[in-house]
Amino acid sequence: LAEDALKKSLELAPGNLDGEKVHVWLLLGKHEFAATLDVAKALNKRVPDDVLVYGFLTDANVELGNYNDAEKAAQWMLDLRPGNLPGLTRAAYLRELFGDIDGAFEFMDMAYQSTPPTEVEDRAWILSQMGHLRLTEGKTDQAEKILRQALLLFPGYHYALGNLAKVRLQQKHYDEAIDLLQQRYQVAPHAENLYDLAEALEIAGRASEAKKAFAEFETKSLLESVRGDNSNRELIFYYADHARQSAKALEVALHEYGRRHDVYTLDAYAWALHLNGQDAAARKQIETALAVGVRDARIFYHAGEIALKLGDHATAERYLQDSAELNAPGSERARAVLAMLTPPAQK
Repeated sequence: LAEDALKKSLELAPGNLDGEKVHVWLLLGKHEFAATLDVAKALNKRVPDDVLVYGFLTDANVELGNYNDAEKAAQWMLDLRPGNLPGLTRAAYLRELFGDIDGAFEFMDMAYQSTPPTEVEDRAWILSQMGHLRLTEGKTDQAEKILRQALLLFPGYHYALGNLAKVRLQQKHYDEAIDLLQQRYQVAPHAENLYDLAEALEIAGRASEAKKAFAEFETKSLLESVRGDNSNRELIFYYADHARQSAKALEVALHEYGRRHDVYTLDAYAWALHLNGQDAAARKQIETALAVGVRDARIFYHAGEIALKLGDHATAERYLQDSAELNAPGSERARAVLAMLTPPAQK
């Protein structure tokens, strides 16, 4: 429907600015990031002082792994209209990717303070992101407090439910985590949300329920895998870590890598390469991701395993230690490998 309306708009007034903005927005939604960037650049030349166009440039560059260009575009958003909400939240995300979690939190807090109390969903979303940031540092108590605030503001809000479930998993309150993830999936029945539920069921030892949920996830994810808005990264990790189908993991990873080079796609691609015995190529991809500055427990764990396979024990230990110290989702597997690397295990 949106595409039909756009077509009509551009037929009636070729090149009209609002129509072109909708065009870019639709391209972003379809995950056609290279095309998004081309159209957004052309728009930026036409209207060099449009904040929304700089937002499109930021988003496309982030997904393509062009982080310097993304940062410049986000800075323009804030220079043109200081304190604007889209600029602050994009700046926060870039700070997170660059490993500056405190800076990211500060930008999100500024965004929260500048959002009117009547904008309940926006405020709940910002709080959910702030909770996520605290969780990535292993600050589960602070994360829980913020996420409870989000749910008080907007009961049943799916982003807050998902992040609170991650807190509960870290605290080993598995049944409560599962309950929260079931609530989230009922509200937002997306494939990636089902994947999180299946993983939680597996962690909790509810094997038959996990198997059923994973099977349903695979079916649902494959149906949307060729669409723009998909759950391909979760599908890669499903094949890699749960279904033990490494060739399929690499197939999906190659497809996803063909259209985006952000740190999380590079991580998934590296992990798929590693499980297919292509460790030198895997190392190149994961080190490209880490060079951005991201401090993510799962990415550090993957980097450690890849370095270990290549016989670089010192680097492996450093990455695994980085993961373990974050005490965040992904840290437990790193701790398990570190335990095996202690001197008694090596003898």
